[in-house]
Amino acid sequence: MHDIQGARALLAIAATPACLIGDQASDANDVRAFLAIQGSQAVIPPMPQRRDLPAFDPVTYKERNIIERAFNRLKDWRAIATRYDKKASNFLAGVCLAAAVTYWMH
Repeated sequence: MHDIQGARALLAIAATPACLIGDQASDANDVRAFLAIQGSQAVIPPMPQRRDLPAFDPVTYKERNIIERAFNRLKDWRAIATRYDKKASNFLAGVCLAAAVTYWMH
């Protein structure tokens, strides 16, 4: 399943963010329209093949790097990267433990 389908489902049930920072895979007209209706700013770089390029804030988009680095640090833990634990509660406990140790070490 493509990430955009999961994003649509998540946006429908989650609290409305002030701004949503996404990658080019999240660039869809319906996602942008949904965010505009909700009063949220879409900070998504447009796909190169778009004819009408929507506004894009590259300065705010650079903040996405913080989240990407956090996920990459969590993936240093093999059990997290491979989803070794099958039960969601065990996986969440592993993620919390890895996040706490990573935070403590850095």
